[in-house]
Amino acid sequence: MTRALVFPGQGSQAVGMGKDLAESSATARAVFQEIDDALGEKLSALMFDGDPETLQLTENAQPALMAVSLAAFRVLRERTGKELPDLAAFVAGHSLGEYSALAAAGAFSIADAARLLRHRGRAMQKAVPVGEGAMAALLGLDVDAAREIAAAAAEGDVCAAANDNAPGQVVVSGHKAAVERAIALASDRGAKRAILLPVSAPFHCVLMAPAAQAMATALADVTIHPPSVPVVANVTASAVTDPSEIRRLLVEQVTSAVRWRESVLYMKAQGVTELVEVGAGKVLSGLARRIDRDLSASAIGGPADLDAFAG
Repeated sequence: MTRALVFPGQGSQAVGMGKDLAESSATARAVFQEIDDALGEKLSALMFDGDPETLQLTENAQPALMAVSLAAFRVLRERTGKELPDLAAFVAGHSLGEYSALAAAGAFSIADAARLLRHRGRAMQKAVPVGEGAMAALLGLDVDAAREIAAAAAEGDVCAAANDNAPGQVVVSGHKAAVERAIALASDRGAKRAILLPVSAPFHCVLMAPAAQAMATALADVTIHPPSVPVVANVTASAVTDPSEIRRLLVEQVTSAVRWRESVLYMKAQGVTELVEVGAGKVLSGLARRIDRDLSASAIGGPADLDAFAG
């Protein structure tokens, strides 16, 4: 069975995440400490026992989700006695999860990933004043229909398909008024549901251009190594291994759509039969079953999952 490891994005965060890993594993505790040290604060305390609203802030949620993913991955590696190339043929991550995937594959250090995601979260939040942007999930429509609706709803504003997550689950992003028009149009055009998402900024659209520029500057100062296995990039839905290409795509990723459905299908076309989600929640393993029922999908987020996987 050919496996890929996938890493979740924003929305999977919850207070208490990673706490059972920290309590059961010195390896996991070391990862959380490394990230606390890199950020100069106790992010782990916020994750384990903090205020939900503070954890929800993009600048906290992004490095926190990476922390849980990398702690679980390090424990997985320890428990199986296998390095990444023996565990998986590919890695991929949804939006911020791409940084988790790259850190797992050794493209950059966990400390650099934490600092980059803190910077990314702040830059994305700062790019558009709160209340001016929005995102909405259009359920029951394919990506082509969502693109047509976004184009019709724009009316001079920005509105674009931002996440192609699975068949019948596409997210649009842009100016709030345009996104609200898209919700109304979607209902008229056969969507099962169209709902505003509880996010603080319109991610993965051109309104994020200031954040992309900020990430270009931040990434220029970080050493990127060839990953130990290919990383399937959000922007291209295909494998990348070249450090300069990885750097370019991470900048583009801020304003580009997350092509998750296509990424999963690409991995299947390369022979992947099993997806294992590493980190908080089970969003990606759920999407995998909707994308292709022939794929085996599971999630590793805590000690019990690790016990089951490692046997």
